[in-house]
Order: sequence, then C-alpha cells, then structure tokens
Amino acid sequence: MNLNASAPELTILMPCLNEAEALGTCIEKALAYLAKSGVQGEILVADNGSTDGSQEIARKLGARVVPVGEKGYGAALIGGIMAARGQFVIMGDADDSYDFSQLDDFLAKLRQGYSLVVGNRFKGGIAPGAMPILHRWLGNPVLSFIGRTFFKAGIGDFHCGLRGFETQAMRNLNLRATGMEFASEMVVRARLWGLSIAEVPTTLKKDARSRPPHLRTWRDGWRHLRFLLMFAPRWLFFYPGLALLLAGAVVSLLLLPGPVRIAPHVSLDVHTLLVASVSTLIGTQCLSFAVVVRRYAASRGLLPASHTVERLLVPITLERVLFSALFLAIVGIGGILWCVVQWASAGFGPLHYGLVIRVLTVSVTAVAIALQLVFTAFLSAIIEMKV
Repeated sequence: MNLNASAPELTILMPCLNEAEALGTCIEKALAYLAKSGVQGEILVADNGSTDGSQEIARKLGARVVPVGEKGYGAALIGGIMAARGQFVIMGDADDSYDFSQLDDFLAKLRQGYSLVVGNRFKGGIAPGAMPILHRWLGNPVLSFIGRTFFKAGIGDFHCGLRGFETQAMRNLNLRATGMEFASEMVVRARLWGLSIAEVPTTLKKDARSRPPHLRTWRDGWRHLRFLLMFAPRWLFFYPGLALLLAGAVVSLLLLPGPVRIAPHVSLDVHTLLVASVSTLIGTQCLSFAVVVRRYAASRGLLPASHTVERLLVPITLERVLFSALFLAIVGIGGILWCVVQWASAGFGPLHYGLVIRVLTVSVTAVAIALQLVFTAFLSAIIEMKV
C-alpha cells in the first residue's frame, strides 16, 4: 500500500458533509482494504462545508481532503472526481452504511475493463432498518425500472451509493447534476455514451449517524424522475405523442361520416370527435417537441448524436415542412369555407349540425396543426443556426 503514490491505481472517494460520527470508521476500513489487498491507493474526502470537524478527522487518519464549495451530493462527488489521482475511483457514502473493506469485486471488474461498476444492494443484502420501507419497495424499484426501460441499462439498483469507475472515462462524461440525481446521471450518461457497465452485489447496513440523513424522499425522488424523463425525449415526447396522434387521427376519420355504434346502447358521436381532435393536436405538438429537443440536446452535448435520428430527419427540411403545412392549411380552410357555404344556405341562421360540425371540427384541427408545423419548423431552423 502506498498512500503517497503520485499516480495510485485506486482512489477511494467519500463525499462528506458533517460526517464526524462515521467518517473515521469509513477511512479506517478503507485503509485496511488497501493494506490487505496491497493496492496502491489514496483516500480522498470531498468535503462539502462540514462544520463538525470532519476535515480534521480525515487528515489525522491520512486521507486527503478536497474542499468543494458548491453545495450538493453530486457537486461534492464531481469535485472529488476531478481531484482524484487514481486510475480508478470507488466512491461511497461516509456514513458507514457501505463496507469499504470489501471492494475486491469492484476493483476486479474495473481491472477487467469495465468503465462503471455499480453495486446492487438488493442482491447483496439490506440489513433491517438500513433502507426506509418506501425506498426499498417503491421508490428505488420504480425508478430503477424506469431507468432500465428508458435507457436499456441492465442495472437493478440505480441508486446504490457504492460504485467504481475509470476516472478519465467518468470525467469525459462531463457530469453536471449537483443533487442526489447525480447517481442516475452517472448511469444514464455512461449508457448513452456507450461505456461498459457491470453490476456486483453489495451490502447495506444501517448508517452510524445519530442525525437524519441528507436524503429527502419526495424531493430527491422527484429529482431522479425528472432527470430520467429529461434525458429520454423519446419516452417523454415521442412515444406519447405518436400514440395520441394515431389514436386521435383514427377516431376522427371513423367519426367524420357520422356516429359510430360500438354497443347496443353505446355510440360515439361529435363529442368524441372533439376529444379526438384535441388528442391529434397534442400528439402533433409532442412529436414536434421530440424533434426539437433531440436536436438541441445533441448540439449542446447533453445527449450523444444519433445517426439513426439524423438520417430520418435529413429529408425534413424547413421548406418541405412549410409546404406540407401549406397543403394541410389549404385542406382545412377549404373545409371551413364549405361549412360557411352551408351556413349561408340556411340564411346564416340556426343549423342542424350533423355533418357540418364534423367537417368544421376536423378542418379547424387541420389548420391548427399546420400552424404548429410552421412554428416548429422555424424554431428548429433557428436552433440549428451556426453562430
């Protein structure tokens, strides 16, 4: 073991905010692991403004302390990652809930070439009282399922705080989340940028702190969900938009000639047609958002460029979208004019709505969609302008 090596193989990173009760135990376990394994390493504490003497405890035990001014779990870890000297980093909370003396599985996977190795507490074991019931049976499983579905990441525990990674590969991801959602960002960005990911069982025990944890169930749960949605425009915009558009368009076409009876005492009429028209409008808007957001995110480096998406979008130029919108607007205006003629034939008085209201509904929807396409096309063109 060599804590002073200029280029150690491993940095054991601990984010810290007032962890005096447990920090010493965590560092001692990490030191014991380095001594037992013979790994050249360092202990790095990313301090987020502790006022309980955590920094002094860390230094006395031989750890290197890096102050991180920006508040937040993610901010502390980003600061620590940037300051790490090791080829690999294994990070874990400084509350003694993870066992820093048992890191062989993580390091073995990293040495095999995996860029990110995430612990799975559900496979390794969760001690009684170590994880709140709501987190164990609802929050973590649901958010992990969403993460696996959206990003095809084979990770069963998206929020395990004990994980290892290749230092430079993680720096290259340009991680930005400053809060607890940092755990999701690390996995999502690694998956989107094609890094190799592995998972190993790990244990979780009740932390050694007497104070409440920094984690806030609903606030931090929402921040994780928000992050997952924002990095998955297909699931946030495209798939819901496509479903709404297809459902609305099909129902509108079925109801345009007249009512449709679906059961002896149940029929769909103009009221359903109105709902279908709104569904078509919202679906079109969602699809427009999907295109604009995907291109914007790729241009800003928030998401990797997708060759498949770009290949599909190449033919969709501003002029072609405007031409399509013009055609749709002409059809819609033609339908509106037909309705006006019907109204004039009745002396501009009361009408027996029937077909007129159906044609008017579909026609107005067509004009609205045409305008939506025009605005979206120009917005997309502005975003793609080279500065």
